[in-house]
Amino acid sequence: MNRRDFVIRTAGSGLIAGAALAAGCTGTGTGAPRDDAARREEIDAGVDGALSRLYGSVPSARELGNRAQGVLVFPRVLSAGLVVGGETGVGAMRVKEKTTGYFRTTAASFGLTAGGQSRSVILMFMTPEAYERFMNSRGWTVGADASVALARVGANGVIDTNTLRQPVIGFVQTNAGLMFDVSLNGARITRLDI
Repeated sequence: MNRRDFVIRTAGSGLIAGAALAAGCTGTGTGAPRDDAARREEIDAGVDGALSRLYGSVPSARELGNRAQGVLVFPRVLSAGLVVGGETGVGAMRVKEKTTGYFRTTAASFGLTAGGQSRSVILMFMTPEAYERFMNSRGWTVGADASVALARVGANGVIDTNTLRQPVIGFVQTNAGLMFDVSLNGARITRLDI
């Protein structure tokens, strides 16, 4: 393992532990099926909320989502750190409004990072090839395995036509609205067994 991978894993692990403590998780470790069912239900409710906010603020995104092969939604990606930071979140893949799997995203950041924030990240896989490549991977990294085009939305709420031609289209939103000046490169996505 090289130094960069070590730093990314260490930052991601620390962030996950910190997020669990901040959320008040008890981590009983029962592993009972009911615990997994409750976790899936919580993630699905978050996914519904994130999609509802996106479709409410960008109506043309609903049509795009309906055309997508799959829509991967991370309703709450937490980022925190000081100089070296990281982010993590859990979400679900939706195909024709049905959940087909659960996933985790992690990433590390370097530079002037302070404090923490939460945002939702939505990735729409527009081509069968992009969707299959993602679903068949054991771990998928934005920028290395595929580029993600962040959606550009005009003042009229219509998504830019150049964006519409991309195989993977991303939306990043906070409570203040869509973010256009962010990069998702380096975010690693892996399947959750729940």
